[in-house]
Amino acid sequence: MKEKATGHLEMLCLQIQERCVGSSGNQAATAYFSRCFEDFGFAVEAPSFECFDWVHERTFLGAGNQPFHVFASPYSLPCRIEAPLCLAATEEELQAVDGEGKILLLQGDMAREQLMPKNFPFCNPEEHQKIIQLLETKGFQAVLAATQRNPEMAGGVYPFPLIEDGDFLLPSAYMTAEEGGRLSRYQGEKVSLEINALRKPSWGCNVVARKGGKSEGEGLDSGERVVVCAHIDSKQGTPGAIDNATGITVLLLLGELLAGYQADLQVEIVALNGEDYYSNPGEVLYLKKNHELFPSVLLGINIDGAGYYRGYTAVSLYDCPDPVKRSVQSTILEREGFIQGEPWYQGDHGLFLINQRPVVAITSDKIDDLRAIAHTPEDNLDIVDCTKLIDLAGALHALLLQIALGNKQ
Repeated sequence: MKEKATGHLEMLCLQIQERCVGSSGNQAATAYFSRCFEDFGFAVEAPSFECFDWVHERTFLGAGNQPFHVFASPYSLPCRIEAPLCLAATEEELQAVDGEGKILLLQGDMAREQLMPKNFPFCNPEEHQKIIQLLETKGFQAVLAATQRNPEMAGGVYPFPLIEDGDFLLPSAYMTAEEGGRLSRYQGEKVSLEINALRKPSWGCNVVARKGGKSEGEGLDSGERVVVCAHIDSKQGTPGAIDNATGITVLLLLGELLAGYQADLQVEIVALNGEDYYSNPGEVLYLKKNHELFPSVLLGINIDGAGYYRGYTAVSLYDCPDPVKRSVQSTILEREGFIQGEPWYQGDHGLFLINQRPVVAITSDKIDDLRAIAHTPEDNLDIVDCTKLIDLAGALHALLLQIALGNKQ
């Protein structure tokens, strides 16, 4: 099992490397997942969606014959602009500034937290939407942001992109607060911004593998089911080991353990695609295909951030009936290395919560460590404990068999 777990992780993090939605690596990862589950004897579907593959080559910002260290915002439009610089540190200043034909630098309170994409389906604060509308309608040529350190929201990523939105209508880039302070001295003077990037139309897919059920292989009409999921995509610039190659590896190990599974309770194992993409396309597609079928879900299980080499595997429960609680206790929580964790909501188990289904969410208990590592190059195989993934797959296998047995009785 350790050899197999290591093989899956090396495929996802070393041979494929980046698994950003829409990229060739992402497509290779979902194809690999599909092939494995077909080999395990599951009925496999791969419903697809449209998306962007964003390709970036170079970003340059200069003012007063001085270059500045700047990063293109993910999914930014390209540009080659020379225009006067204007500043805004508050929403009032943004409303008052004359933006026609200028490049805007956002600082201070305006750059303290990432703006939700304007078409994000699950969380869309009115304040953020108002800011985006102002940015897009005041005549700015481009938007720069000097973002602050924000461990709570951005983890170890600094600077972080204020705007990460393939639907945003302007070129955008970001820099550190310190670099923004240097640039602000050129207010009213012309600055030059070049972003060499391209939004390439592409595609991605979820992978849905099913086994068991009263009419095995006939899809969602085969009775009650338990859904076990993890997201297969990663951010650009990171191997995405803990976030979330480890979750996908647990699904692959679990699938092999279930190769001989036959029961009336259907097991549905899903590689969701898009948790780290600005518009969550895989999650939206899964909701669309299941909008009338969630009542058949006895339990949703989500794995994200498991296998960190420090601490314990944390298991949190949401609205679970007593029989499920007892089963989780006896098959998972009584094992060494597992603890009951605090609730967390920024994950794919939200798909089941918003549809009022019982949920088990599994991660590592060192949340602060994960926040500092996620979306950075440090999220690599050096911080993964394969033994924890094997133990988790075995525990989930025991849980599914116990639920299937209880459901039959």
